[in-house]
Amino acid sequence: MDPALRASFLERLRRIFTAMDAAYGQAAAAYGFVCDGCEESCCRTRFHHHTLLEYLCLRQGFGELPAERQAQIRERAAAVVGQHARDLAAGTDTKPMCPLNEAGRCGLYAHRPMICRLHGVPHELQPPGRAPQLGPGCAEFHRRCGRAVYHPFDRTPLYAELARLESELQQVLGQRRKIRMTIAEMLLDDGVHA
Repeated sequence: MDPALRASFLERLRRIFTAMDAAYGQAAAAYGFVCDGCEESCCRTRFHHHTLLEYLCLRQGFGELPAERQAQIRERAAAVVGQHARDLAAGTDTKPMCPLNEAGRCGLYAHRPMICRLHGVPHELQPPGRAPQLGPGCAEFHRRCGRAVYHPFDRTPLYAELARLESELQQVLGQRRKIRMTIAEMLLDDGVHA
């Protein structure tokens, strides 16, 4: 992909991510919820990410790291992918830590995908032609704030904006690239999605 085109799309993605961070911050502040010190870290959840945009953003941040740190993260990513494969075969889920988590913090925080930005607080999603879906928030939220009155947090406009930008990118590329990858898989990818 042309570097200038990639940069343009990633800049527009960053604006969407800024809006996501602000919306999440407002919802979390309404509850007085701060995401830290969690024993059941969402960084242990096997989230799949579905946009080429998020892939490109994560890979950009990863590419900016020193080679030695990249090698360390790749080693952890390979261990996570291997554990996921063993879990799938055994019908278990040992919940390995995301390879980007370093001492409880994301090593590519500014480049993290959408779900990493929005997970945790109760929310709603209004898919076209279907009933609204309500998300309860994470276990730590319920431990700290479970009896709080719901503060409206509709993720729909944020998802729709990301979907529009992804569709535009796919049109510009002239092909449809399906993505369904964990962060560990993105980090190990040989660039076929770039």
